[in-house]
Amino acid sequence: YQRRVRGGGYIASSKDIIAHLRRESHAHSYASPMSPPVARQIIASMTCITSTEEGKRRLRQLADNTSYFRNELRKRGYIIYGDSHSPVIPMILFTLANICAFAKECLNRGLATVIVAFPATTMLGARARFCISASHTREHIDRTLAILEELDPMIGLKMSVNRPTSAFLDFWRHFWTRPATPTRAVDEVVVG
Repeated sequence: YQRRVRGGGYIASSKDIIAHLRRESHAHSYASPMSPPVARQIIASMTCITSTEEGKRRLRQLADNTSYFRNELRKRGYIIYGDSHSPVIPMILFTLANICAFAKECLNRGLATVIVAFPATTMLGARARFCISASHTREHIDRTLAILEELDPMIGLKMSVNRPTSAFLDFWRHFWTRPATPTRAVDEVVVG
């Protein structure tokens, strides 16, 4: 049994749980129902995916594309979030300034991006969301990675501690490795 949730998600569960959601859910009481064409589209998509060789091939391709892109981003030092199997891959950009520069420079290079910032994220949780599909080729993904590598020196996209060389970390390492001895003329403060 399935149930639509808040503008697009679905719940598959027992009839008892679906009945409970129908009675108690705010979204059910105040949202519009799913239209028959949308329901038919979902059924057709699920049938194609689960019962044809083409659907199974596309699922394998989607999993391969997702794994490749995630692993390459992580290996190169970008901070990414989300489930390891999800084809929606959020890459952290941190600030509004980074997001604006990133979106503009990606657009200039022919790369469409989805960006999300405050108030939809925390103040420093701004991110770009990459949506991988089975239709993407390895060349598409490699081109995207090349664009990110090109933008990194300009914007500072790589913030992972796994990054071998990071201007951000090199700058802050000076403060992390400072000697514990005081550097001021006053060595001791007596409160009394």
